[in-house]
Amino acid sequence: MEIEAYSGKYDGEIVSLILGIQNQEAGIGRSLEEQPDLKDIRGCYQDGGGQFWVALSDGRVVGTLGLMLREDGCAVMKKFFVDREYRSQRVGLALYKRLHSHTEKTGVRHILLDTPSVAHASHRFYETAGFRRITPAELPIPYTYPDRDSLLYLLDL
Repeated sequence: MEIEAYSGKYDGEIVSLILGIQNQEAGIGRSLEEQPDLKDIRGCYQDGGGQFWVALSDGRVVGTLGLMLREDGCAVMKKFFVDREYRSQRVGLALYKRLHSHTEKTGVRHILLDTPSVAHASHRFYETAGFRRITPAELPIPYTYPDRDSLLYLLDL
């Protein structure tokens, strides 16, 4: 398994992985049109100083993770998905470590994320990693997220 910064090479596989997990696995019902960041990964993540990573196994996309830099030392973690077959192989942990390395270089002090309330395994991962659940009133910056029964988490670095 290897992790690469987004290059535009795997766009179709990235979209397929994310929509498959969101819709077939989690039953959330999100379309590509509702996720403009997936249509412009470079512009939404990399051009603003953030990053988007792709985990590959034998040249196949098996995981993704994005970080959008925002104001006041805050960043938003998005699109953290790992193919079901690879979840026990520490792919998520490897992606998360890559994100942490990037935050150290960019001066990020807080990481926000929103996650569907049905994603219980994800919640355990985030809480084990030190994220704490917050309310919208506790957001340190203005942040719009899909109103689909999402939970909000914050990590202070």
